[in-house]
Amino acid sequence: MLETSARLLRLLSLLQARRDWTGLDLADRLGVTTRTVRTDIARLRSLGYPVDATPGVAGGYRLGAGAALPPLLLDDDEAVAVAVGLRTAAGGTVAGIEETSLRALAKLEQVLPARLRRRVNAVQTFTVSTPVSGPTVDAVALSDIAGACRDHEKLRFDYRAHDGTAGRREAEPHRIVYASRRWYLVAWDVTRGDWRTFRVDRMELKPPAGPRFTPRELPDTDVATYVARGAGAATWRYRARVRVHAPAEAVAGRLPPAVRVEPVDAHSCVIEVGSDTPQMLALYLGMLDADFTVEHPGEMAEHFLALADRYRRAVT
Repeated sequence: MLETSARLLRLLSLLQARRDWTGLDLADRLGVTTRTVRTDIARLRSLGYPVDATPGVAGGYRLGAGAALPPLLLDDDEAVAVAVGLRTAAGGTVAGIEETSLRALAKLEQVLPARLRRRVNAVQTFTVSTPVSGPTVDAVALSDIAGACRDHEKLRFDYRAHDGTAGRREAEPHRIVYASRRWYLVAWDVTRGDWRTFRVDRMELKPPAGPRFTPRELPDTDVATYVARGAGAATWRYRARVRVHAPAEAVAGRLPPAVRVEPVDAHSCVIEVGSDTPQMLALYLGMLDADFTVEHPGEMAEHFLALADRYRRAVT
């Protein structure tokens, strides 16, 4: 009986590690016959594990999804990763899952071996988290938006923009991005006929979702950088288009990934940057360690002259 139980655990671990298995592959891994594999599969089903089977030469077994959640079999590293993730979620930016995360973590830690519990507790004891600042998002809303992305269903929602204006939006959701402790939705704005990035905490969904839509090609292959670039630019009060007299590759290495660098020729490039104050923008451009020309706006010249005079006085 002990040997059979150990083999069932090994079989379950194999089914969870890979999507599809043939009967021969499982028999070879377990060192048994295909008939024994069929018997063990039947035992797993009786325990509540939904194992799908496909007959024929090309057939095999796959662990499916059932109506209830059966026990999971995790290896050491997986168990530690889940525990650390639950601790992080308990103090994260998604509202409403703190208590649920702590309950799940308590259940997991109760069955963790002592050696793994020590690893998890070490992470907790010697990790200092900064307080969560800024808005949180509703866990149900986040799940609903993700489901609409998956099922290609349009969303209707009230939205409060950065400048405080509010209005009804209809959009085709494509991706959710988490950046700088904010949740963003990349979607095609149906009314405006263009791509938009929405802050999830500023969205108030209007159910039901639908109808379905045909997914479009995303505006950038790197969606995370696309969101970071848009989120940063949205808060700029002062902007400038600058021609930098240095190769694009060299300039890009001195700038955050969110800043787009457009090559002009082998010796120059153009960037669009911004800041909360013109003085900060002038200082920021001076730190590029390269000559540059401000193409727009022209009024930035006075701020560069003031900064140059200040530095000159500092050494005289």
